[in-house]
Amino acid sequence: MDTDTGEVIPAHIFVATLPYSGYSYVEAFLDQKQEAWTNAHVNAYQFFGGTTRILVPDNLKTGVDKVTKLETIINRVYQEMAQHYDTAVIPARVKTPKDKASVEGSVGIVSNQILAAIRNQQFLSLHELNLVIRQKLHNLNHKPFQKKEGSRATLFAEERMFLQPLPEKPYEFAVWKIATVQYNYHISVDTQNYSVPFEYIKRKVDVRLTKNIVEVFIENDRICSHVRLYGRANQYSTQEAHMPPNHQKYMQWNGDRFRSWAAKIGENTVTIVEVFLTVNKVEQQGYKACMALLKLSDKYTAERLEAACARALSYTPRPSYKGISTILKAGQDKIVPESPPKKPSVQGFVRGAEYYKGGSDDAK
Repeated sequence: MDTDTGEVIPAHIFVATLPYSGYSYVEAFLDQKQEAWTNAHVNAYQFFGGTTRILVPDNLKTGVDKVTKLETIINRVYQEMAQHYDTAVIPARVKTPKDKASVEGSVGIVSNQILAAIRNQQFLSLHELNLVIRQKLHNLNHKPFQKKEGSRATLFAEERMFLQPLPEKPYEFAVWKIATVQYNYHISVDTQNYSVPFEYIKRKVDVRLTKNIVEVFIENDRICSHVRLYGRANQYSTQEAHMPPNHQKYMQWNGDRFRSWAAKIGENTVTIVEVFLTVNKVEQQGYKACMALLKLSDKYTAERLEAACARALSYTPRPSYKGISTILKAGQDKIVPESPPKKPSVQGFVRGAEYYKGGSDDAK
């Protein structure tokens, strides 16, 4: 049950059974999507302490992409998981439950002895439900058979020696996506950006995403990997080796160093450096323009560069390096702007009141 709304949420039960002993694994999930399906297998193998040479699942969409008379196409993630555990996936034929009779029988037993026993209970989390399922599963696996000696657990002790050993690390769920390498030699995946060797610009690549790692492939060959980015959108993970040679030489620089250099020249130069650093998607792509701009102070003096930047900003809020260089070459930075013409002063003769009185010999 949802603890906030009281809504009843259905759970989906995964069941895996070993064929000789009937020893089973049961776990509840909130859905039957790819991640739940994959993690269920990983958890089952951990529970059994080994892997089987063959997996016989249903023909569900999260496991099987396509079934024809000639071939069965396994989902890429499911196939990758199976390869990690060195096992083969052979799905049961459609509408042929006898192909997996052991687990079909276990499903009925699990329904009667585990699910029916807890049908009237309410759980506030999936974890709470699975704790109860695990306890009842232990009882089921160790319950004596009715018509023969032993239990599923005792037969499993014999069967276990035929399981393949687990790999050193459990399989980590991954999602595959397709991306195109942009002109800035980065791909964009889930609102984050990762660099790719610049030779692959405009190429389509396969991207494998796990919880922690992003891997990039071309024709099944891995060309690079990154630690996965989380948090605010549009972050960049850039490796120096992926950059074109003319970008790599600026890696020892950073935005703050260019800003500090520009501050020694003047506030207008700082403004234009800030424009160069923010106009591109990747800050490093502005380093070349910043370096070229600030080097102009060696050729023309810092004072002239500052004046040229001020003049360029009077034309546009986003000047270019070429525009500022042209101002300096033409000497336009030396031209003092003309002052607006002064308003003409009003001059005249004002005759006093005595002038208009009349009768005065002087006035006459």
